[in-house]
Amino acid sequence: METFRTALKAQPAPFQISHEDRIMLVGSCFTEHIGERLAAFKLPILTNPFGIVYNPGSMMQSLERLAAGRQFFQEKDIFEYAGLWHSWAHHGRFSKPDKDEMLAGINAAYTEAVGFLQQTTRLLLTFGTADVFMLKESSAAPHRKKASARIVANNHKMPAALFSERRLTVPEIVHSTVELLQKLKSSNVALEVVLTVSPVRHLRSGMVANQRSKATLVLACEEICQRLPYAHYFPAYEMLLDDLRDYRFYAADMVHPSEVAIQYIWDFFSNSFFSPQTKSLNERIGKISSAARHRPFHPSTAEYRAFAQSQLAAIEQLRQTWPDLNFEQEIEWFQKNS
Repeated sequence: METFRTALKAQPAPFQISHEDRIMLVGSCFTEHIGERLAAFKLPILTNPFGIVYNPGSMMQSLERLAAGRQFFQEKDIFEYAGLWHSWAHHGRFSKPDKDEMLAGINAAYTEAVGFLQQTTRLLLTFGTADVFMLKESSAAPHRKKASARIVANNHKMPAALFSERRLTVPEIVHSTVELLQKLKSSNVALEVVLTVSPVRHLRSGMVANQRSKATLVLACEEICQRLPYAHYFPAYEMLLDDLRDYRFYAADMVHPSEVAIQYIWDFFSNSFFSPQTKSLNERIGKISSAARHRPFHPSTAEYRAFAQSQLAAIEQLRQTWPDLNFEQEIEWFQKNS
């Protein structure tokens, strides 16, 4: 026997991702891992302008609001709980003790994302769960009397009595996603979409419920890709569950993928979506970034000053071809030590 596992083999995607693209990523915490690696190689990205969002319903609501433009958040859209101001549309990282500061923060992120989405050529959507919290009609917020029932992006650990829970259906997910993506494509013909299901396990309701939720998402992604020729499925979920298939590749919580697994999935992503030229550029960028992160014991030596000067020269050579690459932090470090 030559192998003890069934390895997925990366196939070139029908479109590529390069430093000429503008890339928006929306979805679960796995989205953040991919976004961090894209950012490390200086690709122009914007990740989760509403914070981490787990379910497709909330993801489409946020993208719909961005596509509309000028739908700024107002005081009626937020509420106070346990000393913090929250939004049903946002992750808790946007919550603040001060109401005005909180509103300013979410509207600043909204404004940036509206402009970015208009120029986005690659949209990466990571569905985390099909299970959603529905805010009951009489419980839109503690200080409001009534509002229509709706899916919330985050329950902010509020009392369970305020919510009902259910699972989105495949037709619901397909309908809302296709409708939104068609709208985005009509205003930006260069747009291509990558759909993936997060390999992070959602075990709050148990293993069976998690698998049924993930199955719902996988089936929805299949149908979306069948309907839209510019949507492509990336098998992150299958890679961890069926390729790596071992608790060695989970973090200590046995829920999130380990760094080794994330890197494995990233390498697969790179081989699927990056051309040889983009991979070569990433390698050059990675060497410079790694050199800047290294902190020598004696940076004042002649040897390190010469090294810093050589890195500045390498950056300048890269920027002659790619003037938009942002090396501000690296340049600051090397100039200080050259």
